[in-house]
Amino acid sequence: MATDVLLPSLAFGMEAGMLTEWLVSDGASVTEGEMIYALESEKSVQEIESPASGIISIKAQPGQEYPVGQVLASIA
Repeated sequence: MATDVLLPSLAFGMEAGMLTEWLVSDGASVTEGEMIYALESEKSVQEIESPASGIISIKAQPGQEYPVGQVLASIA
């Protein structure tokens, strides 16, 4: 069963964030807790952990702003 990688809310009232870069490649094997992408919010850039272990399938492109809850990738 695949696990979706969603854009999280990093602060109260946050509605969107910019995916600044993927730290892993599409099709790479990732481990739960591994940092997989960088997210820029209104005040900072944070690296975000993988919610699961498996092979990542990237759906979102760096440099774009996405709403909180948007599926950025899936891990199967």
